[in-house]
Amino acid sequence: MPAIVRFRLDPAAVRELGALRARLSTAGLPAAAGVPDVTVAAAGTIPRPARDALVAELRLVALPALWLATLGSRTGDDDALVLAAVTDPEVLAVHTAVHDALAGRVRGAHAAHLPGSWLPHVVLATGRPAEAFTLLHPAPPVRAGIVAVELHDSRTGETTVLAP
Repeated sequence: MPAIVRFRLDPAAVRELGALRARLSTAGLPAAAGVPDVTVAAAGTIPRPARDALVAELRLVALPALWLATLGSRTGDDDALVLAAVTDPEVLAVHTAVHDALAGRVRGAHAAHLPGSWLPHVVLATGRPAEAFTLLHPAPPVRAGIVAVELHDSRTGETTVLAP
């Protein structure tokens, strides 16, 4: 998906998640690259009116912390190992606010991120998930504060902060 709305996580959580990925790399297992984040919504395009509505909606909610505590897989990607979050009411409220703002304003919404389907997670391994699970289990839970909501354009690499 070219347009992604994502949670940027606090630096301490990024370090902890990076350490888990480093354990995988050190063991010769394929680890995810880049700064760990959590995708909230994805679409083919998110035009200006949708961005404006999203910024307005995000002003009304508090950004909570995520409790990333469960090693598992995600639907549609049998090669990934993820650390999934507990979906508490505060996290779901922000997710719902994002999708309320985008509803009817975007094209090509990605179904895996819609309310009722979404599993907030950070990808740790990009292959050999059974071996990665064995290496990391039991994974220490990671408390990850959400420090921003961003819009990332994967075509241009441009990232815009929508809410601090």
